[in-house]
Amino acid sequence: MSGDGFILASASPRRLQLLAQIGLAPDCVEPADINEDPIPGELPGPHARRLATEKAAIVSQRFAGRVVLAADTVVGVGRRILPKTMDRGEAEDCLRLMSGRAHRVFTGVCVVDANGVSRSKLSETRLKVKRLSDAELNAYLDSGEWHGKAGGYGIQGRAGAFIPFLSGSYTGVVGLPVYETAQMLKTAGVSL
Repeated sequence: MSGDGFILASASPRRLQLLAQIGLAPDCVEPADINEDPIPGELPGPHARRLATEKAAIVSQRFAGRVVLAADTVVGVGRRILPKTMDRGEAEDCLRLMSGRAHRVFTGVCVVDANGVSRSKLSETRLKVKRLSDAELNAYLDSGEWHGKAGGYGIQGRAGAFIPFLSGSYTGVVGLPVYETAQMLKTAGVSL
């Protein structure tokens, strides 16, 4: 596939890599600066979709007449939204919570076409984390890979060795479900 003609409303290097994997490159990267705090009572899936939609809307105002792609990835354990971990203690809390349990990763994707029509989808993937020993947990925390990652882990790195079960979109867990994204961009007029 080849084709440009869209704006990526995300600073995530993983999203750029996933787009490149399918032969796409945005004309420019323009992250949206929004409050990402959940609304009280908001569930993980709707939260991811809302953030993606808000990011796309804000960036599309700056680039009228252009296609805009935005996404947001959220890790949920039950009704709980896990944070994008910024310190070791927070990452440890998330990983201990998921150790030996199933959880879900939601990635909301929103595309605003050149006419301002917004379409969004929600990718949901079920995963299980093996029961982590203290040695495994500490080695992962020492790696620093958890920094800035939803739920404190990146499946595309060392934490991939902790996931015995996944049902859904692997690329959605990384940060952008490429199948759904390609279809949405195509619908919006981006040549693939």
